[in-house]
Amino acid sequence: MAAAARKFILVCGTDDFLVGRAARERYEALAADVPDEFSRETVNGFAANVSEVETAVNRFREAVQTISMFGGRRLVWLKDVNFLADTVTGRAESTLKLVEDLQQILETVNPEETVVLISAAPVDRRRSFPKWCEKNADFSLLGGDGEGASEALAGVALAEAKALGSSFATGAVDLLLARIGPNTRLIVEETRKLANYAGEEGVIREEHVAELTPNVAEGDFFEAAEAFFSGDLKWTLTALHRHFFAGGDARPVLAALQNRNRLLLQVRALLDAGEVRLGSRGLDGLPRAASAHATKFTGATEKSSFNLFTQNPWYVGKLAGGAKLPSLRRLIDNQQELITAFEEIVRRPDEQEEVLREMTVRCLSV
Repeated sequence: MAAAARKFILVCGTDDFLVGRAARERYEALAADVPDEFSRETVNGFAANVSEVETAVNRFREAVQTISMFGGRRLVWLKDVNFLADTVTGRAESTLKLVEDLQQILETVNPEETVVLISAAPVDRRRSFPKWCEKNADFSLLGGDGEGASEALAGVALAEAKALGSSFATGAVDLLLARIGPNTRLIVEETRKLANYAGEEGVIREEHVAELTPNVAEGDFFEAAEAFFSGDLKWTLTALHRHFFAGGDARPVLAALQNRNRLLLQVRALLDAGEVRLGSRGLDGLPRAASAHATKFTGATEKSSFNLFTQNPWYVGKLAGGAKLPSLRRLIDNQQELITAFEEIVRRPDEQEEVLREMTVRCLSV
């Protein structure tokens, strides 16, 4: 058995869904070699405070030290461990002492008698215990962070599609990530849905994602916003009519327009300055521009339309390249018109559609 090469198995990462799914697959494979269900035990490692950490470690110790009733190998899974993270509970001195106890328990494990599986997310890899596990365990690290996060998320979608006998066409994965955001559970479920829709062809195309995947990461995919920034006056007015006919409110439309306009203002400024250019994979040179302007966004790490550098380069390239990008002057005027429209809605709450129609005509008829 693979587990025999090391004292125990550790599946960890930054994402609890990915880790939980991988650990479940590993557990089921190990359980096939431990057919006696009374020789298999699962211990809940999720802890909200130090007391629960102590309970989990003590229960794990008892499970590991228990002898199989009918002889043969036992299988113990310490599941959903969260006290290895950089949290209040994880940093507590008592928790750190209990983690040392956990390490001592693992050092005494005989993999010929007891197969131990631990699943943990997230994990602070700066600590000594994860470093010790890398050397002494069958160690699996899933997901990524920092610059590798997008690649890791794309890998989740690509792997799921492959398992379903499908594949993504160029640009489809990028659009999926732009719409879903860093939610692995949704990425998996959306990939399954898209693969089913692709049918026998098996190729998930960009238009499939645009048609079927909801935009839960951003508020910029309203039809009215798409129409407005395409410069098509007739389409925009029709989209606004449909929105209000269905009982919609003006505020989310204005928010979508403002978010998109803020991003395009920043893109246009960088393009005019020659710091970035539109390429096949989005905005080329965006990381370099981000470094050059980092001091202006100190502490601004959350994804926001106020900070272009928190956005997916492919996504903003798609926004800027989808239609003729307005001039910087036009975008500034748009932003002022949007502010004026919001103020007008406050004064005329019963005429929201009319206010947005008037604003649209002023912006697009120029």
